[in-house]
Amino acid sequence: MKPITDAEFAQFQRFIFDSAGISMADAKKALVTGRLSKRLMLHGLDSFGAYFNLLASGRHPDEVQMAVDLLTTNETYFFRESKHFDFLRAQALSARGRPQPYRLWSAASSSGEEAYSMAMVLADVMPGQAWEIVGTDISTRVLEGARRGLYTLERGRHISKDYLQRFCRKGTDEYTGHFLVNRELRNRVTFVHANLNAPLPQLGQFDMVWLRNVMIYFNQDTKRDVVARVLAAIRPGGYFCVGHSESLNDITNAVRQIAPSIYQKAV
Repeated sequence: MKPITDAEFAQFQRFIFDSAGISMADAKKALVTGRLSKRLMLHGLDSFGAYFNLLASGRHPDEVQMAVDLLTTNETYFFRESKHFDFLRAQALSARGRPQPYRLWSAASSSGEEAYSMAMVLADVMPGQAWEIVGTDISTRVLEGARRGLYTLERGRHISKDYLQRFCRKGTDEYTGHFLVNRELRNRVTFVHANLNAPLPQLGQFDMVWLRNVMIYFNQDTKRDVVARVLAAIRPGGYFCVGHSESLNDITNAVRQIAPSIYQKAV
């Protein structure tokens, strides 16, 4: 297999920008090589240019989705950025007893850890009450894993012992070293394929949306477009959480910051 050239890498930079709105840095050439090499071998191709031509031909839509999946998957873990979960707990407590379901959206849910972490908090704070969680991601491959809810024990190192005992089952035999999120919890989380850089599916209105550690990959125009789409799905007075290294400043004036990386939509 020929090494990827600068011109070929530029083609994939454009491909992932057009597909997902992600601006891929020049330093990511090794990532592209590592993640796509097996696809070249599978198709019997000897160059990244030939693989790009296969994607651009329009004859292999499943392969295009596979390439998007491989180039957009990012690592996550349970209860990442704990202050957001403290905020969620406080808001869920204040919403107890209301008639309508409390609805959350994990807008870049990846392999499901964020959405299931949310679910554990709501199951703990709002027992016997109506609540719903929707997780979306551009990668169909990681969504399939998220629906399964099976993880290595290492991925669950930030889950409290109490939550592990209440909401997860430890694997045995061939699943030793893994745990499974309980079926009852899995049934409360719906995973949907969605591209934030395109018109969104009809997901309904949410009390809180988390879009964390994703906008760092978007340019300013893409950020504005994505935030506008997400804000349209937040109820008046609802909340929008971003990653701690991200900000909505200079992106929208439809929210006010109430804490670091936490914003509230105008009523």
